[in-house]
Amino acid sequence: MTTEPTAVFTPAPVPATVFTTMESPLGTLLLSGVLGPDGGCALSTVTAPGQKGALAAPAAHWRPDADALAPAVDQLTAYFAGARTSFDLPLAPVGTPFRQRIWDALDDIPYGTTLTYGQLADVAGQSPRAVRAVGGAVGANPLLIIRPCHRVMGANGSLTGFAAGIDAKRWLLAHESGDRLF
Repeated sequence: MTTEPTAVFTPAPVPATVFTTMESPLGTLLLSGVLGPDGGCALSTVTAPGQKGALAAPAAHWRPDADALAPAVDQLTAYFAGARTSFDLPLAPVGTPFRQRIWDALDDIPYGTTLTYGQLADVAGQSPRAVRAVGGAVGANPLLIIRPCHRVMGANGSLTGFAAGIDAKRWLLAHESGDRLF
């Protein structure tokens, strides 16, 4: 009796996660990304010091690679210098489909403007009753600054919730409005 050869399972390669840091007006930012098979890098996270729910240091399996993340560092540097108002980077944030929809909607908030969580729910095609879930998704945004969650305000226009802290949110909004006294 002959047997057919058994198919060999070969798992898909796990993309390598790389990181770098950069100095900013908010402190040292930690950037991470995943390398694609073509050698390109998609940005996964941008976190600020003390940011709620974010890694304070690179994960043990991440490897340093400033070159792979140089485009993100260059664009963030230009943003902080006032020379860039939007970002053009490949992104690879990890989140549920709901969170991904909310994060995508953040991209539609123009530089220097704000909207409320309820307005963001509407932009993302969600019911106004989903405002708490929308707030949770905004708070879990892994791409600080790149995906402008700092542009989302409370219903009464107040500076509510920002994972990197209200002072950082105030600074970012003042930077974008040109008003250092925001």
